[in-house]
Formats: sequence, C-alpha cells, structure tokens
Amino acid sequence: MSARSVCLKLLVTWEKKRPFADELLHDALDDSPLEPRDRGFVTECFYGILRNLTSLDFLIARLRDGELDTETRQVLRLGLYQLFHLRVPAHAVVNETVALSRRAGGLVNALLRRALRELDALTAALAAAPEHIRTSHPAFLLEKWTASHGTQATTALADWNQRPAEVFVRVNTLKTTVETLRNEAPEAEPHPFHPLILRLPRIPREWIDAGLCYVQDPSTLAAPDMLAPQPGELILDACAAPGGKTTYLAALMRNEGRIIACDLWETRVQRLRENLTRLGVTNTKAVAIDTMKESPELPPGGFDRILIDAPCSNTGVIRRRIDVRWRLTDEDFLRMPAQQLALIRRCATLLKPGGTLVYSTCSLEPEENDQVCDTAQQQIPGLILEEKRHIRPWADGVDGAFCARFKK
Repeated sequence: MSARSVCLKLLVTWEKKRPFADELLHDALDDSPLEPRDRGFVTECFYGILRNLTSLDFLIARLRDGELDTETRQVLRLGLYQLFHLRVPAHAVVNETVALSRRAGGLVNALLRRALRELDALTAALAAAPEHIRTSHPAFLLEKWTASHGTQATTALADWNQRPAEVFVRVNTLKTTVETLRNEAPEAEPHPFHPLILRLPRIPREWIDAGLCYVQDPSTLAAPDMLAPQPGELILDACAAPGGKTTYLAALMRNEGRIIACDLWETRVQRLRENLTRLGVTNTKAVAIDTMKESPELPPGGFDRILIDAPCSNTGVIRRRIDVRWRLTDEDFLRMPAQQLALIRRCATLLKPGGTLVYSTCSLEPEENDQVCDTAQQQIPGLILEEKRHIRPWADGVDGAFCARFKK
C-alpha cells in the first residue's frame, strides 16, 4: 500500500466511526511496512487534514455543488491538503490522488485541475471567510472562548491550534541529569517554562528506550510541582495513566515513600506499568480501580497528598489532540463539571487532616476550572482552596492547563 492509500483508509475510517485519531494512526502505522519517510507523510497528511477539515470542505464547496460520498470527499480533502499546505509537485498530487479514486476519478481529476487554475482566487476566498472556517474550529467553541477570554486571545488560540505540536522531553532525574543529556546532545535547548524540559530536533531513540527521558509537554509538570510530594509520604494519583505525572511525582520523591496510581482500564494501567518500569520507578503501585469506589488500596483519611488529573474537555491541548474539536458539544461543558466535582468530593475523604489535594485539567474552560474549585470549597467541609494557576497557550507558549491546591 502507498502512503496516500494508507492515509485515505485512515480518513474514511475516522469519518465513519470517529475513533480517537492518535490511536487510529498508531495502530495503522504499527502494522504497516511503510518506510519512515512515508510514515511521516501519512502522519502529516492525516493530522493536517483533521486540523483543516472545515477550510478544506469550504474549498470543495467552491469547486462543486452537491453531495459527495464519504470516500470521494476524503480523496478530495487529501488532494487539496497537498495542494494548499504541502510543497508537493502539482502533477504528482493530481496523478496520485486520481489513482486513489475508484469510482470518481474523472470528477476528482476535474476538480483538482480546476483548483490549480483558481489557486489564487480560492486562497483569497478562504482568507476572507469567517474565522471558524479559516481556522477549522466549531463556531460554538470560538464563541465560547471569546466570551471567556476575549477576541484577541481567541484568535491567538485558534491560530496556535493550527500549528503542529512541538515535541519536548522531561529529563528523568531517577536515571540521569539535564547536564548529562545536554553533553550528549549539545543541540538540546532547555525550555524556559521548566528546567527539566528539553527541546531538540531529534529525540534519540536510545534515550526513550533507556528511560532517560519522557515525552511530555512542559505544562503537565505544573500540577505535580504544586502538589510538592515529599520523600516518605503516601501519595494517590487518582487518574494516573499513561504515567507522565506519576513518574514525575516519583522523581520528585526520589523513589522514597509510596504512590498508589489508579486508572479505570486495565489496558491503560498496563501502559502505565510499562512506563514505570522503563523510567526506573520503584515506589509506585499501579492498580486498575475506580477511584470513586471503595477499595483496600484507598484507605479513608490515609493519604498525605492526592493528585486529581481529572478527565476534561481537553480544550487546552487541541493542538496536540487534533480531533478533540470535532468531538465536543455544548453538553460536555455541563456534564464534565459534575464528574470533576464528584472526584474532588470523593478524594477529600481519602486525604489526611493537614493533607494537600491538587486538582488539575488540560481545559481552558471556567466551568471545569475556577467554577469547580469554587464550588468544591463551598460544598466540601474542611477543604480550603489555597492557590490556582492558569496556563494559557497564547500567554505561556505551551499547552493549556489549570491546577489548584486545596488543604484539608
């Protein structure tokens, strides 16, 4: 199979079944004999098309009136993405894309050649289109952000989400130091957001395999830092998989004390265990349990500190989780806060008097952040809100996040 045919299959599957895009891509490439360069092309096109769905469909509508079957629309999206976003020779785009069209080759050929003739006019029309079309975001989401953060911040956030996400690594201090890795890779640059984060053109595979680092956005370290676990303490990571925050907690504790790391699904917990082993974490027990239910692993009033990295809308990480924008509805912002508040209420019963609880999300929404924390302080006896921190892409240059610290 060619890279383009693999990408087309991914697009059709995603359109029909709406699985998580990153899992779909991972499974496809895991089973594929494609060369690294072709794998990179598939990744670029698949994610790029999902990132630009609305603008690509705007172009299709300018080229042709009427309905299109699912496969033909995906073929056109693939061709137009290459023409408007990649430096692929036009003749190669047209020929290869038409070759993918089993039933609509003539139509696809005609539309792509028309797009080439009208490239400047189409580009100008897209530039003049409403913001939700230009930036391929649901209109309701842009309206919501404008109400919460203002017009300028919303425009900056939408533009941020359209850029491919950078890849960073956290230095695993259980096995090495920042200085050691920088000596091995002088091109590695420390990130201004956090001293343990490095940015480099290519992450050495041997670093990953040896557990010397963990691929992680800088913003995800804010909540563990706020929790400030100490060696010798008993810590609960209530929503732990895949383990980025858990393994950092262990590093902060120098592998002393004990962490109970929970997640609902055994498959996710297995991935968590693999990461614990690779990064040399020895003070953590990973368990597949529902934090909301009683368990011998969750003694009431037993934990010194608790981290709740709560399930959320993910609006702070749309740049990284590209298809999130196409999953969200207005109802999510009513449903999520109730679940998040319930998690805080439950975990407060597991916290020792004098203990610390940190609630975090990768959401930018007031309903999931400030409002949940304010309600928790009002409704949960003995829980005192001490600090909040907002991390916003347009201001901080990293993924969006929120964390708040409570004392019992």
